[in-house]
Amino acid sequence: MVAATLAVPAQAAPAAAGSATQTEYVVLYKEGTSAADAQKAIEAAGGSVVKVNAEVGVATVSSTNAGFAKALAGAAAIEGVAPNRVIGSAPDDAKASAAARKGPSRAARNRGVEREGRGGKGPKWGRNVKDEPLADLQWDMKQIHADEAHRYEQGDKRVLVGILDTGVDGSHPDIAPNFDRRLSRNFTVDVPADANGTEIDGPCEDDPDGSCTDPNDVDEDGHGTHVASSIASPINKLGISGVAPKVTIVNLRAGQDSGYFFLQPTIDALTYAGDVGVDVVNMSYYIDPWLFNCADNPADTPEEQAQQRLYIAATQRAIDYAHAHGVTLVGAAGNEAIDYTKTNVDATSPDYATFPGQAARTRTIPASCVSLPAEAEHVISVSSTGISKRKAYYSSYGNGYIDVASPGGDVYDTPGNTRDVSKATLSAYPKALAVANGEIDANGDPTVDYVVKDCKGSTCAYYQYLQGTSMASPRAAGVAALIVSRYGQHDRFRGGLTLNPDKVEAILKGTATKTACPNPPAYTYTRNLPSGSTVTATHVCEGTAAGNGFYGKGIVDALHAVGH
Repeated sequence: MVAATLAVPAQAAPAAAGSATQTEYVVLYKEGTSAADAQKAIEAAGGSVVKVNAEVGVATVSSTNAGFAKALAGAAAIEGVAPNRVIGSAPDDAKASAAARKGPSRAARNRGVEREGRGGKGPKWGRNVKDEPLADLQWDMKQIHADEAHRYEQGDKRVLVGILDTGVDGSHPDIAPNFDRRLSRNFTVDVPADANGTEIDGPCEDDPDGSCTDPNDVDEDGHGTHVASSIASPINKLGISGVAPKVTIVNLRAGQDSGYFFLQPTIDALTYAGDVGVDVVNMSYYIDPWLFNCADNPADTPEEQAQQRLYIAATQRAIDYAHAHGVTLVGAAGNEAIDYTKTNVDATSPDYATFPGQAARTRTIPASCVSLPAEAEHVISVSSTGISKRKAYYSSYGNGYIDVASPGGDVYDTPGNTRDVSKATLSAYPKALAVANGEIDANGDPTVDYVVKDCKGSTCAYYQYLQGTSMASPRAAGVAALIVSRYGQHDRFRGGLTLNPDKVEAILKGTATKTACPNPPAYTYTRNLPSGSTVTATHVCEGTAAGNGFYGKGIVDALHAVGH
């Protein structure tokens, strides 16, 4: 039964004396409690349930009672409560109107994406009829032998791959043939601006009904479209091919236009994926507002600790639900260029104020803290490689944290450590964004070096170069989709194909190309920047060729994964 998200009529909530600020909360029900008992407790504390995910017991609640969290904390039916955001209030740096987004969005920065590229209309040299027109620009496909794997397995349309991201441009000519509009969902609601006019997601321009909910085939950021294309762009003599060019793409939008990924949309998307038979999901982001969630970090206030404990518990419940329902979960490892298994310093969190006067600050992060969803149990964490197969300079790492590696691009992976934009990865880009950002001219030709155009007859499509573990993760997810296509069995309950996620993970790891640490293991990256300055950084790889902090069990291999 598909009933993961239930709308609950909002009821008036009493306001505390002297308080009129409406705040949104996330409430986690105790396992085994009834939704009715939990809702009674919420209402008694002065809250109104806006939405509840009954499958995992997580509710979004609105209240004007300043003491709501304290009043609800002791309720027998409630495990945790924490502010989600202040309605009608947001930090100034959250501005992200569509017209203003010309650089990487916050969604891109979530996992370290950078736009890179060389302009033009694509190569004009001879083509192998089995390749796509831009295949020569896809060094990443060659690194994981995906182009060779396509001789034996291109994926099965019955295999569903969910894109938990900023959306998917379902009209893109190199995505549309594999896009399932019927199953796709948008679990977010745009937040235009606060009472002071500070923009968050920008104007609600794509929803004629005034609900501020974008259609399920729209991506006003570009990040999710790039991810979807990397996994499943079809072989159709246009542009590029994805790793699994015949599987089906399902948009499970969990990210705002501004790039924020709040908890409830992620949970709703994960449980929906489990309910409708999605086989693989890709998650190239972290859940806001904490890059790292700590249960009892002395650097955080008691209220912040409670919020992070709730996020850990609620996210894991949703991950467990999806995993138990046959979903293989793949996540980007992060691009902070740090070892997640060591003590670190985070100066970016919280990146969205959930308490009055709250702002990002520098705090010490013990190794016990987790970045979600990448560090949740059952999630395959993917680091990024460059064209030489070295770990990318930006990619986070850690022995015991990284499961596998996959190509995500490294523009400084060159003989002279100078910037070469062709060493990023190329995937689909929404034309509407290229137009809005002035990246194509009146003739439809690229005006910037990171956008590429290709045409088949009168149909033209656009692509952009990006690098990041956001790009590595979907290529690993594409290999996982090939594994389900190759070895999956008929799902007698929901139709399509299915394969136990633990088996998918075992095959993915077992067929990966074992890659040893550098020698010496303390590897120094040198980047000669276009400005003339030089930046160096040293990362230490721990482990053996059978498993280490840079590559995990190795670099994924599509050809080996399908038995060749």
